[in-house]
Amino acid sequence: MEKTTDAFPSTMNSSENQETVCIFGTGDFGRSLALKMLQCDYSIVFGSRNPHKSSLLPSGAEVFSYSEAAQKSDIVIIAVHREHYDFLKELTEVLKGKILVDISNNLKINQYPESNAEYLAQLVPGAHIVKAFNTISAWALQSGALDASRQATAKTEDPFSTSTAWLYDSYIALGILGFFLFVLLGITSLPSVSNTVNWREFRFVQSKLGYMTLILCTAHTMVYGGKRFLSPSSLRWYLPSAYVIALIIPCTVLVIKFILILPCIDKILTQIRQGWERNSKPTSNGQYLKQSSIHLDSQL
Repeated sequence: MEKTTDAFPSTMNSSENQETVCIFGTGDFGRSLALKMLQCDYSIVFGSRNPHKSSLLPSGAEVFSYSEAAQKSDIVIIAVHREHYDFLKELTEVLKGKILVDISNNLKINQYPESNAEYLAQLVPGAHIVKAFNTISAWALQSGALDASRQATAKTEDPFSTSTAWLYDSYIALGILGFFLFVLLGITSLPSVSNTVNWREFRFVQSKLGYMTLILCTAHTMVYGGKRFLSPSSLRWYLPSAYVIALIIPCTVLVIKFILILPCIDKILTQIRQGWERNSKPTSNGQYLKQSSIHLDSQL
């Protein structure tokens, strides 16, 4: 037998009528579970194949061989992998009538024909098998409420509140409309489809609907960001999120397009498309004809 010490703090209150629990295995889970049970005023004994070499155990726990530890408690927690269950065959008489708690999980689904608890019942037929603690990690036991087993705080906010519900509705609606128009643009770009429409129809689809698609998809991404769009808490490593970076090019295109459709600029661009030049005169039909140098010489 060896007394062990550990740097983990223990808030155990001494009592003469402590219930003793035996743990087979001194790994991460066994030590973490023992620490929590010691803090809950249980007496813990460890069973190990090398009791004199076991270390880093919680303060207040004792370590014995498997046989000696099993004799000190009616509850035995098996904190070893299934591959190491063979030693239990030698403890059949010692474990008879005791409660064996199986905490193990297999690495793969259907890895063995029977579950670990069923296999344990076959090895120790005289014991009572209980499955427990297999959904709790050693990290959760060590960290407690600080990290892994953090409890979700109750929110009084109504999930169907009108102040936030419209954001989700807008996000979905803009995404569906933008995707529909995007598919329509792709279909009209096919040669078999573009050859069946005239130039006016093709220009309307590729230009007007193209910008409409860009606006809807950009708004869809902006609504997705919502309040987190420029929030400092969302800037990890002082870098913007992916959806913020994805908005740089489309927003730039839309700003330039907005500038070009201003009346003062759009009028000049329209005249240039119609053939206007600096030294040109409008014709009777509104078109612009450039004056040649020969015509100018004749006027002189």
